[in-house]
Amino acid sequence: MRAGNLQAWADSLPAHLTRLFEEKPHGDLARWLAAWQQLPEVADAEVDLNSDTLTVRSAAGLSPAALQQRHEALWGLRPWRKGPFEFFGDFIDTEWRSDWKWQRVSPHVDLRGCRVLDVGCGSGYHCWRMAGAGASEVYGIDPSMLFLFQFHAVKRYLPQAAVHFLPIRMEDMPASLAAFDRVFSMGVLYHRRDPLEHLIQLQQTLVSGGELILETLVVEGDERTVLMPEDRYAMMRNVWFLPSTAMLELWLRRLGFRDVRTVDISVTTVDEQRSTEWMSFQSLPDFLDPEDQRKTIEGYPSPLRATVIARKA
Repeated sequence: MRAGNLQAWADSLPAHLTRLFEEKPHGDLARWLAAWQQLPEVADAEVDLNSDTLTVRSAAGLSPAALQQRHEALWGLRPWRKGPFEFFGDFIDTEWRSDWKWQRVSPHVDLRGCRVLDVGCGSGYHCWRMAGAGASEVYGIDPSMLFLFQFHAVKRYLPQAAVHFLPIRMEDMPASLAAFDRVFSMGVLYHRRDPLEHLIQLQQTLVSGGELILETLVVEGDERTVLMPEDRYAMMRNVWFLPSTAMLELWLRRLGFRDVRTVDISVTTVDEQRSTEWMSFQSLPDFLDPEDQRKTIEGYPSPLRATVIARKA
């Protein structure tokens, strides 16, 4: 990290990462590390950051032994939820077609020369696409240790890229950081018990004039409409508030954001989120009413996602 507003964050990281890796290591940490270490060394590896399937390739090709080694390593890092990826011909059909989300979001954002933060970045698929779109630096944060190793499966073959992953939560970042030109929060807001607090935290990471790109579940309605599930939503316990886009825009304006605009509203279909051999657990088709896919299994409106962009004053 370079100096400036990031210094406070950089200073706090060693102690935090020590706790994660040494004091309270995840039970599967050794297995994931062994799988990642099994990835073959490839001298001429190239990574295509602008392909919908984020692709790692070799002009010379890999030996049969290296190809088998590659597959076993990637298989050991399951489940793969965000992608898709291809490593030397091995296609990882992830649960989410994250490229579809990127196609909806990217036309509305200029990332050239920007320092970017991706909150809840998952495997880092979108972080790599942000770099491909011209971002000068990209920092992804997500507390999942498995996502960390999936990110480093790509980073292994593009170590010089200014794309970084930190296994931390938004709450672990210093307050009032004001260090990023663009901040993405995609698929996070509805998991927060206090959505306004999350929006304030995002606002505080932005420089003056910086843009927030917010993608979240919404419901149809006016600026007084918000859904709070009684218990689960689409089988998820950690879903708290689904506002209408009008209410979401109101929240942002009340917090002082400017130029607030909704740039996309899309229904999440069972083609965009589903089980695959690389993520074989239940997925969206199991969470919808089998008689009416316009409703979740609990009877709520099926997933509708909006992308809203707002500028920090």
